[in-house]
Amino acid sequence: MSDIVDPRTADIRYETDTPVLYEVRGAVAWLTMNRPEFANSQNSQMTYAIDDCLRRAVADDAVKVIVLRGAGKHFSGGHDIGTPGRDVAKTWPERRSLWYDHVNKPGAEYLYAREQEVYLGMCRRWRDIPKPTIAMVQGACIAGGLMLAWVCDLIVASDDAYFTDPVVRMGIPGVEYFAHPFELPPRVAKEFLFTGERMDAARAHALGMVNRVVPRAELEEATTRLAERVASMPRLGLALTKQAVNHAEDLRGKRTAMDAVFHMHHFAHAQGDLTMGHSLGGMDAKSMAAANRSAGSAGDGGQGDGKGDDKGDDKDGGKGRGDGGAG
Repeated sequence: MSDIVDPRTADIRYETDTPVLYEVRGAVAWLTMNRPEFANSQNSQMTYAIDDCLRRAVADDAVKVIVLRGAGKHFSGGHDIGTPGRDVAKTWPERRSLWYDHVNKPGAEYLYAREQEVYLGMCRRWRDIPKPTIAMVQGACIAGGLMLAWVCDLIVASDDAYFTDPVVRMGIPGVEYFAHPFELPPRVAKEFLFTGERMDAARAHALGMVNRVVPRAELEEATTRLAERVASMPRLGLALTKQAVNHAEDLRGKRTAMDAVFHMHHFAHAQGDLTMGHSLGGMDAKSMAAANRSAGSAGDGGQGDGKGDDKGDDKDGGKGRGDGGAG
């Protein structure tokens, strides 16, 4: 078997040329994920756009704090596994890590190389940028959406926000940026993953995963107040404090644990491919949606209504959502 194969292809149709909006107000940069029609599910187009905006904010000396938020009803429905803009099979010539391109790699190497770049690698880089970051979360924060919130230093949530990682149903032990036992107590993290149930903002706050919970109508105002308060502190003091806490987390094993679980994650993808011909454990969007609705609390659960195999051939097509299911 050759270690180079014909590149995978897909019919990719982006609904916007601006998947992330960028605005600066005073000393605060606001990054807005801009795919509300698809619950801001993350395709590579959006992921690279977030990276571009973060680089821009870090390079701007006038910016002291960065806020990440989502347009529309939800913060993030997770990774894009079903929209017309699902672009897993696309080459990105300006990759942000030193990992090679994935689209012409065989077998498990295809997803492994891609997810080292766009998921694990980028999330780690975003966590370590020197300026404080705040996630402003409303509605759904599901699976890949957790990764975006968890790389931020602070989380402000609306009272209708909920958090869930239902990917164990696919045979996968949590998302690629595996911070679960650091964001939550270990037994709570196991329950969160074993059941795939939604955690509401109040419980997330009580457990220390969320800093503040406010009514939905007050979310932006509360986030602005917090961002401006943080921005009043000296730049170097903020950077050193962030480094200190992140270093302490890593001494507790966060980075090494994440490395280990990333490989378990890809073992699960490979097992799905070998046993079912499908890297997501044979689950399709409709079956995930039904299962997530039964496991979730009141509200609109589910995973959307159409996806292809996560290897990029989009064979089932259709209008979909992210990997956890905000509608």
